[in-house]
Amino acid sequence: QVQLVESGGGLVQFGGSRELSCVATGGLFSAATLSWHRQAPGKSREVVATITPDGVTQYADSGKGRFAISRDNARNTVYLQMNNLEPEDTAVYYCQYQRKLILKKVEHWGQGTRVTVSS
Repeated sequence: QVQLVESGGGLVQFGGSRELSCVATGGLFSAATLSWHRQAPGKSREVVATITPDGVTQYADSGKGRFAISRDNARNTVYLQMNNLEPEDTAVYYCQYQRKLILKKVEHWGQGTRVTVSS
């Protein structure tokens, strides 16, 4: 069973930076595609950034040029560096772990960490 624990959330001023971390236990971290998602109040959850096992990254338009996802397989940790934060970035941020096995896809989520950007 894979468990994901996010940390790093908190209150940030407009234009500030924050780094989120997500530590995984269990599973095969190095073979997983890892993503950060977020859910703002009253809105649906949306993907923010994804990193493949090979280190290929993708970003939603909302984070391009401001956010950077990275992974440290030795530490079973995925990071999200967020710069130039805006009030619209206020949300609960979730870490997702995915692996495609032969007969099924495995998916796990963390409990989320809240980021609040003050204007």
